Amino acid sequence: MTTHTTHIVIGGGAMGLAATWQLASRGASVRLLERFGAHHTRGASHGSTRNLNNAYAEAEYLDLFDEAVTLWRALEAESRTELLGLHGLVTHGDSDVVTAAHDALVARGAAVSLLSTDEASRRWAGMRFAGDALFSKEAGIVHAARALGALEAAAIRSGAIVERGERVLRIEPRADGSGVRVTARAADGSERELAADHVTVAAGAWTESLLGDLIDLPALVVTEEHPAHFAPRSASLAWPSFNHMLPPELEAEFGAPVYGMPSPGEGIKVGFHKVGDVVDPDDRTFRASEAQRERLRRYVSEWFPGLDPDTPAEISCTYTSTVSGKFILDTVGPITVGAGFSGHGFKFTPAIGGVLADAATGRATPPEFFRLAAHAAA
Repeated sequence: MTTHTTHIVIGGGAMGLAATWQLASRGASVRLLERFGAHHTRGASHGSTRNLNNAYAEAEYLDLFDEAVTLWRALEAESRTELLGLHGLVTHGDSDVVTAAHDALVARGAAVSLLSTDEASRRWAGMRFAGDALFSKEAGIVHAARALGALEAAAIRSGAIVERGERVLRIEPRADGSGVRVTARAADGSERELAADHVTVAAGAWTESLLGDLIDLPALVVTEEHPAHFAPRSASLAWPSFNHMLPPELEAEFGAPVYGMPSPGEGIKVGFHKVGDVVDPDDRTFRASEAQRERLRRYVSEWFPGLDPDTPAEISCTYTSTVSGKFILDTVGPITVGAGFSGHGFKFTPAIGGVLADAATGRATPPEFFRLAAHAAA
């Protein structure tokens, strides 16, 4: 017997949970299917913290950020769990990037300021700075693991069904346009069919394998990334979240911008943005190369005098990236897709859940900036 529901969400990471929460909280009948267990380490949503980073020049990202903070606060109130830590964010390095983000944030009335190198160094003695530093007071971290738990609990309270250990094998839109048939395999090897009026796919690194024959997706590249937590040399040091937007000479040396944040109980997380090897998400090493490790150690030695570079606790996660780094948010027939979050999507999670829910219910189309046509035109 085929199980029918109005909405199926495929993928129980941050974005899938947020879409499920948003759909269920609006009264929709929704069932989430997730291949792995809660807080699994196979994808991109695990770990204790993520940057709550508003250092963008594009209005589309800043709109999402503002909406996300509002929804994070609502979820905090509902779950009675602290999800945000607003200790601030500092962005430095490439002066063009810093200036553009500063000007965009000032135009929106955000609480930001430009600090000289000396001012920033006095405030955060554990770091080195290059040029003026943009300080965003209304930024910091998302407690990511807590957020996943809060999203799932809120979705279930609103009536959603969350099923783990369910690997989706096929998504088949019905020829008569009446919806979608989904075939899933449980951990015991048994298969079943489910039917829905609409399916939302937020499957991260597995998006292409699920939708590549159904939707003309832009190129999605899956890489395995390895940031690490480092131990501070002194408990007295203050730490912001941070972005180091490397100017050309430093990018030639290190290869990519650097991001990071304090992770309570674990140290200071430091990582290069999108430098990992291209991988099959089902065949990963979960280990950085020696060259990658040495490059991160050298960077920390040069730019973080307050950290011990010989204490890395390595993390492994996937990035699923578009060429532009822009997200994919769109609907094609009875399928809505959220993908390509390119290593910078987590902070926007509840707002993206809202966009996906709007699209899946026909309430509103996603912003043009993120739609498939925008990627095709790029």
